[in-house]
Amino acid sequence: MPTCFAGSNESSHTAKWGNTFRRRFRRRLRKSAGLKILYIGDTVATAGRAMVRMQLRELQREHAIDFTILNCENAAPGNGVTPSMADEFFDLGVDVLTSGNHIWNKKEILPYLNKQSRILRPANYPPGNPGRGLVVAKTRDGEPVAVLNLQGRVFMPTIDDPFRVADTELATISAEVKVIFVDMHAEATSEKVAMGWYLDGRVSAVIGSHTHIPTADETILPNGTAYQTDAGMTGPYFSVIGVMKEDAINRFLTQMPTRFEPASQDVRLNAVVIDVDGETGKARSILRVQKK
Repeated sequence: MPTCFAGSNESSHTAKWGNTFRRRFRRRLRKSAGLKILYIGDTVATAGRAMVRMQLRELQREHAIDFTILNCENAAPGNGVTPSMADEFFDLGVDVLTSGNHIWNKKEILPYLNKQSRILRPANYPPGNPGRGLVVAKTRDGEPVAVLNLQGRVFMPTIDDPFRVADTELATISAEVKVIFVDMHAEATSEKVAMGWYLDGRVSAVIGSHTHIPTADETILPNGTAYQTDAGMTGPYFSVIGVMKEDAINRFLTQMPTRFEPASQDVRLNAVVIDVDGETGKARSILRVQKK
């Protein structure tokens, strides 16, 4: 009987190590197979949110997406985002929300920024502001992905230096986290391009937001960072960057204050799909995506 008992322990011990080995093997296999990131550009007002509801699940299936990021700073009519809108994005399957200078427009979002770590504001706002600019979240398979949100200063509010803040924030990320995505929310294309080169080889991707116009310059930089100057908006393109064209034209003609109303026609979803080597964090491909 004792011999049989010992044999049972040994069998259990072997099975335990066998299961551990298989889990580690599957994890390594997943990493070598690549990790697919979907980034959805500035989502604008009611029309943009409706397009995300309609297209997100199919996009995730079509491209075998492991991790989804969406810029939400224009999700509410008149800019900004509310807690209920953020919660809806998470319920739809978005893993991390990024933003920009309009994140502060809805005051009810301020306490939410401190409570929900998966919604970011640009990291280079001065210390003491609500929220954070960096998060490490996990895919459904448990792989860590770091997301860093930065904001430019050219033709934008004068805040802290995004280049030096990027250095500081990246230094806090564990060496075990290989996949790092950067949303560079900026007006000037030169500032975005400079950030791409500055971070080349240190992050998996630098994708621009804010201008609402998709650019055709997607590339893999020499040291393995995927780059695109702007992913474009998810919203109505029969408009001037998302607002009624008549309102925008009137502002240019008169230079008088004008209330901008969100447009609703020709709604498109603009996004980027990035395939990242999970072992090295280097990007293997980048694909522009547009859905109508």
